[in-house]
Amino acid sequence: MITEIAPAPERVAPEPARPRKKRRAWDEAPRWQIYVPLSIYLLFTLIPFYWILLFALRPAGSTSLVPWPMTFEHFEKVWNERAFGTYFQNSVLVGVATLVMTTLVALAGGYALARFNFKVKRAFMLALLCTQFVPGALLLVPLFEIFANLRMINSLGSVVIAETVFQLPLSMILISGFIRNVPYSLEEAAWVDGCNRFTAFRIVVLPLLRPGLIAVGSFAFVHAWNHFLFALMFLSDQSKQTIPVGLNTLMSADSVDLGALAAGGIIAAVPVVIVFAFIQKWLITGFSAGAVKG
Repeated sequence: MITEIAPAPERVAPEPARPRKKRRAWDEAPRWQIYVPLSIYLLFTLIPFYWILLFALRPAGSTSLVPWPMTFEHFEKVWNERAFGTYFQNSVLVGVATLVMTTLVALAGGYALARFNFKVKRAFMLALLCTQFVPGALLLVPLFEIFANLRMINSLGSVVIAETVFQLPLSMILISGFIRNVPYSLEEAAWVDGCNRFTAFRIVVLPLLRPGLIAVGSFAFVHAWNHFLFALMFLSDQSKQTIPVGLNTLMSADSVDLGALAAGGIIAAVPVVIVFAFIQKWLITGFSAGAVKG
């Protein structure tokens, strides 16, 4: 008797085990332990900004905790009567000139530190690092003597040179670290194709340095925009003062115009906020990449 053999059941391949996601420390913690401290920190951070906006937008003599009715009389006062338009223009000139000079000189110096070896290289790098521990106030007397001999006192050029000198050490270290991350073989390949060193740097290396250059340039601009000491000491003519010195003129020993001071502070802060809002991605990338190798 012939019996039909039933076909063997098809074997179903077992599903591969899903890899377990490694749980991190903050995944195990309750969410409120993360959001509550962050909310408290955000609250303490935003309260001073709200206080400045309150004094700047509410009428003079008002004690309301809400800026209503809203007024812009304090902005008109500081911009027209207190010559903040002139201060703003001078700060822009100083900031942009410092940005350009710092970036160009630091780019040349950073390339030399990254691509060339010389006997005093380590000593030079150590000297650059040590200059970061020197307060800017210690440079006032020698810089004042130099600018007096060059007849540059009461000139925006003196402030630009002083700010550039103050920013160069850190900028050179950052750019040299960023250039080290660019493979040297890329330049060698450009040399084989007939480029000289400058052309190879301009075509191959320079486009890859965009985040680092943006980081260094923005840092130099913001520091020059906010720096008070050099502008106070080297500029005596009111028409050549910058915004930090202009804010200082709003305070006197007898009284302080809080509304005008708050409006001036907002005018001084808006350009910096705009700069950081547009370059935040490049700034973080540039500083992190420049700090990998030094």
